[in-house]
Amino acid sequence: MRTRISAIIVTGAAAALAIGLSATSSSATTAKTWTITPGGASTAKSGKITLTDTTTGNAGTCKSSRLSGTVKSGSWLSGNGIGSVTSGAFRTCTGPERVAFTVTPRDLPWQLNFTSYDPSTGVTTGTISHIKVVVSGHPCSAVVNGASGTGSDGVVTATYTNSTAKLKILPTGGNLHFWDVSGCSGLLNSGDPATFSGAYTITPRQVITSP
Repeated sequence: MRTRISAIIVTGAAAALAIGLSATSSSATTAKTWTITPGGASTAKSGKITLTDTTTGNAGTCKSSRLSGTVKSGSWLSGNGIGSVTSGAFRTCTGPERVAFTVTPRDLPWQLNFTSYDPSTGVTTGTISHIKVVVSGHPCSAVVNGASGTGSDGVVTATYTNSTAKLKILPTGGNLHFWDVSGCSGLLNSGDPATFSGAYTITPRQVITSP
């Protein structure tokens, strides 16, 4: 069951998560201002997403997830808080034992932040912050967050590719951990690092450049 919880948490975080980016190259540069078209209300839909406890090696999956939010529109925009995730739903979340779990996003909105842009590939890199997810199933439950089970300071790294409208949540560069673990029999443990991976399609397709 813990294995499933891991999966679910990952889903949430991922979801985590919601608006995007893709792989960076050596020509990517740190950017201070951004141009976004069309901006406005957006949705992010994923296929399978995976959450892993990197200490125990247990992982879980959600079959799909959907995130909704908004992205600012215009030019000369600051990368901090340039978008937000205001709602999320995670579907068919299970572990190896096929036990169902419920994944619930907490403390929305989550914040989208941009840090660098590669004009040769049209890829923007950034983070999704303020992430917190509660995973519950019988008898295992846990919180996915950053530094503790309280507050909301979870962060994941993401990339967005203009040509494909794909947001990728990367398994490196974040600070997610499992906290307040209960009834998981060592499959998950409080304080264990968590990694998340998944790909989302953003609608409508956003074109993001810098400046």
